[in-house]
Order: sequence, then C-alpha cells, then structure tokens
Amino acid sequence: MSIVRRACTALLSTVALLAAAGCEREAPPADPVPTLPAQAVTQLVADLRRNDLAAYARHAVPPQLHARLETAWREGRTVWPLTELPLDDRFPSFIAALAAQDAERTLVATYRRQFAGADKELHSAAKTMGLFAIQYVRSETGYSDTERDHHAQLIAAMSAWAQGAPLGDSARARVAIPQLVSAARATGLAAPDAFARTGMDRSLRRLGPFVERLKQVVNGYGLDLDAALASVQTSLAEQTGDTARVRVRYELAGEAVDAYVLVERRDGRWYLSDVLRHAETEAQAPPKPTRVEPPAAAEGKPLQANAPAEGKPSQANAPAKGKPQQATAPANSKQAPATAPAAPAPPR
Repeated sequence: MSIVRRACTALLSTVALLAAAGCEREAPPADPVPTLPAQAVTQLVADLRRNDLAAYARHAVPPQLHARLETAWREGRTVWPLTELPLDDRFPSFIAALAAQDAERTLVATYRRQFAGADKELHSAAKTMGLFAIQYVRSETGYSDTERDHHAQLIAAMSAWAQGAPLGDSARARVAIPQLVSAARATGLAAPDAFARTGMDRSLRRLGPFVERLKQVVNGYGLDLDAALASVQTSLAEQTGDTARVRVRYELAGEAVDAYVLVERRDGRWYLSDVLRHAETEAQAPPKPTRVEPPAAAEGKPLQANAPAEGKPSQANAPAKGKPQQATAPANSKQAPATAPAAPAPPR
C-alpha cells in the first residue's frame, strides 16, 4: 500500500467514527445506560473523545451481540467496529507497515521522493477522491438513507480540509511519521495474526493510544478531531415507541454537519440502528479465505513447472479450450508480476 493510501486510511478511519457515532485495564467501570434516544449518540461520542474504542464497542451493541463479535474477531472473521471505517481491510496492514523494522527511515524517504512539495497535486487528488467517495456512498445499497446523507457531508468536509492542508510540508512529515511509527509499535498488533490472537476487547484497548496520537498528528495539519467531537449537539427529532430519529449537528474542519441518525431500544437501552445492522452482519461473517503465496524460485534460477510423465505432453502451458496459445517470454526478458496489486477498497 502506498504512503498516500496509508495516510488516507489513518485520516478517514478516525473521522469516520463520527458517522457511527489508554492503556489496558483490568475491568471497565459500570457503564451508564442510555435511557433516552439522544443519549445513545452522546455516549458513543464521549467514548471517542476519550479514545476508548473498547467502551465504544461495548456501548454500541447489546452484550449478547458483543460476545458474538468477540468470537468472530478471535476466529479472524471480522475486525468490527473497525469495519465501520473506510479501507477497514487495510487497517491491520497499515499498523504493520508503520511498525515494521526501519519504517521511520523508509517512510520518510518515500515521502520526500514522492510527495514533498507536491501540495498542488495532493490537493487535486483530495478533490477527486472526495467527489468519487460522495458519489459512491450515494449509490451504495448497503447504506441507509440517513447514512448516505451523513457520510456525504463528512466526506465533503474532509475533502475541503485536505484541499487546503499542508500535506506536502516536509517539516511536518518529519515530525508526524516518527510519532505514528512509535504509536503503531506500542500497540503490539503488527504480527499477521495479532488482531485475532489478541481478541477484540484487548486489541481495541491497545489501539486507543494510537488513535490519540493520530488525532494529535492530524491536528498539526489543521484538523482538530477532538474539537469536532466536542461540538456535537443532539436533539430528538421524533419517536415512535421503541424507534426514534435523532438530529446530530457539529462542525468538522470549519464545515457545518447537520444529519440524522436512527436509534432503537432493546431491553431498555437505546442503540444506533445502522451500527446494530452492520454489527449483526459482521458477527455472521464467514471465514476469510487464506491467502496462499506462490513458492519462491531458487536464487538465480527461474521457477520450473513440474516435469510431465514419460510419454505424455506437458499441460503446464497448454492453452484453454477455445483460447489462443500465448507466446512464452524469453528467459532473460522482463515479465509482469504474477498478480497485480490490489486496488484500494472503496470507502464504507
């Protein structure tokens, strides 16, 4: 993943938690129960202001569903609530890239080579990405109408900020990159199976200090996420029995956001309906396919196909039925890689 995609993942990941709207401890204190619809929103906002992702997960879903999500996480089937974020499937690799050996030197060198002083190009890219993302969320069937409207406003605000932010400032990058590298390493979640092995609750506790540092870094670029969270105002728009609609207003990067969220009551407690719906889907997620890497060729020798049985032609390079035979490149020629790099996942 390029440094631009990593940066986009980091920035959008923290901000997108608004739409869903420390260190490890032995046991969390007793949680207050939101008995009014708007309290379901304000409680999650308070969790995000404290960078307490584990509390957010507890408050966002009923206890039984939380237990199912913990099981699914340990089985490697989900990383909810990180699945509420754009490029959620890239988040573990984002942490791993930042925590890699010599990551600070490598990322700083990459930034200098590709992005230092390129404010004009980065601002243009931010505008294009914003337009694409808004178009995507407005047409994506997995979102509710209230989600589409809220996400579109979030993306527009983020895009406007990015188009004026000093993203090509080398001095800022030299300060920001080491901070993110240090915070990523402190999570202890860089190993390929670290998220599943650590479990949902403990992983989210470890990610709390990383999110805190991420907020500090983007604040250095003019994006004050804690100020946005502090500005959240909620009010009840309408209620019918155990369902309600809550108006949410706040300011993000100088842009006013005015949206609605749907909430519902279960066992006397109010929850965000869209968050519940996504969490139920993640709890039932099937196992993810295991990525099988091709065997490496011996040093200095090309990878050879299995030899055919005596008296039988080789099938390794036989053309598919109805398809023309492809020419084989000479041994000393450059060939394209076996698989193309994966395209970035669209924002969720």
